[in-house]
Amino acid sequence: MQIRPSQESDRGAISRLHVSAFGPAQGPAIAALVEELFDDPTAEPILSLVAVSDTMLVGHILFTAVTIPSKPQRSMQILAPLAVANEYQGAGVGGLLITEGLQQLAGSGVELVFVLGHPGYYSRYGFQPAGVQGFTAPYPIAPEHADAWMVHELVAGALSGNEGRIQCAEALNQPQHWQE
Repeated sequence: MQIRPSQESDRGAISRLHVSAFGPAQGPAIAALVEELFDDPTAEPILSLVAVSDTMLVGHILFTAVTIPSKPQRSMQILAPLAVANEYQGAGVGGLLITEGLQQLAGSGVELVFVLGHPGYYSRYGFQPAGVQGFTAPYPIAPEHADAWMVHELVAGALSGNEGRIQCAEALNQPQHWQE
């Protein structure tokens, strides 16, 4: 299994992967979101990684910029989305992508990474509920899903004094993307 930065030539395969991984109900919308994020200058800097087995693309993860308007000097990203080919789910591909992505982001000076996702899964990689840390999602999260809004500290002490409402790239800053 190779983890590498995605290339422009991967975009079609990335779209197909998201459609397949998320199914006919959600897949096309998530694939469209990924395409929009790739082309959205407010998402930069972007970290897009793919997992390749033999010559087949079997996983994709995308990190894009977020800010807290009152703290523009902070370097923060959001993980959205993560997709793994159905036949590779449960084989650790998602974990490899998350781990590699977090390592690269830490090496580039990113302090915090956010995600809206399954708490049982993302907590394995150091994510913790963001709301109790004082970080508000761009749109309200239903109380029964509050723990799905999570943050991971890449720089010790970065959680302290950085609370506020997160602002995402324009493509991601739409209410339909904030329903868990």
